Amino acid sequence: MAALLAHISDLHLDGTDRATRRATRVMDHLRALPRQVDALLVTGDIADHGDEAEYEEAARILSAPFPVLTCPGNHDARAAYRKVLLGRAPAQDPVNEVHHIAGTAILMCDSTIPGRDEGRLDPQTLAWIEARLADLPQDTPALIAFHQPPVDLHHPLADGSRLEQPGQLAELLDAHPRVVAVLTGHAHTAAASTFAGRPLIVGPAVTWTLRMPWEGDDPADRDQPPGLAFHVLDNDRRLTTHYRVVL
Repeated sequence: MAALLAHISDLHLDGTDRATRRATRVMDHLRALPRQVDALLVTGDIADHGDEAEYEEAARILSAPFPVLTCPGNHDARAAYRKVLLGRAPAQDPVNEVHHIAGTAILMCDSTIPGRDEGRLDPQTLAWIEARLADLPQDTPALIAFHQPPVDLHHPLADGSRLEQPGQLAELLDAHPRVVAVLTGHAHTAAASTFAGRPLIVGPAVTWTLRMPWEGDDPADRDQPPGLAFHVLDNDRRLTTHYRVVL
């Protein structure tokens, strides 16, 4: 049976009514669907300042009858994220988790560099990805998700803080054909490209939408409604993505 995954990114919860309303609208929409998704993926920048109170709000808003899988973004703080969202002791090492959803392994990876907007999968995380993929049964497909896209999206704001050293990940993926696609966030725009011969899908932002250079000079379009993506992974390991906005 096909796996149905919802995907959002960049909630930037900061205690303001605006951020709360937008994230709540998206979650209300997902909870009310006639068919429940198998999981929701949230690809980073859950909090805006990395404060514990922001994660406490995130935990309330993201509470759902389906699994909610998260990874940190450059606005997130590992210690508070780990303490509040994961219920673990605060620590500064990368937050990497593998989940098994509807016959698919989903690797939620930490591509953050504390104190910087750019991303990087450090040696510890790359080794973790390699080990998790190697442990999977041969017939298990996998998705890899993290925050910063590893390719240019043709906007100076997004491209100035993309994933550094993407070739390391590309080499790893070449050795693991079971990886169906790469899923990211960070760019605040729903986008589709390719990376290492696979689909690269960028989840839309909840907080505001990136205005591309041909759409105007101000990059932050705060009037656009929050967006989300639905990924369908079928039995042929084909990923199909549908984008929606939540009015």
